Amino acid sequence: MAEDQKKVSAAARLFDVRRVIGGLFVVYGVIVTLLGIFDNSAEIDKAQGVRINLWMGLAMLALGAFFLVWLWLRPTEIRPAAEEKESDGTPEGSPGT
Repeated sequence: MAEDQKKVSAAARLFDVRRVIGGLFVVYGVIVTLLGIFDNSAEIDKAQGVRINLWMGLAMLALGAFFLVWLWLRPTEIRPAAEEKESDGTPEGSPGT
């Protein structure tokens, strides 16, 4: 039983939405930041002199880091199924409201 609980807990942490969103924002942020660093003058002129790829890439990196730090500081807690039934306040045999 404990082995099954460890597998469920590991799967829940692996597929936590914060990890997926944070990871994607970090990956895309790195790509867009690199594009912004290596922009040529024509692309900068098209954006009225603003290095928009650089700034948006850095913002995406910051948002992705926020999600990953949030995941690290407040990890997912998985309660066992027996505790969930007890905390509902309804008997096991009766349907919940």
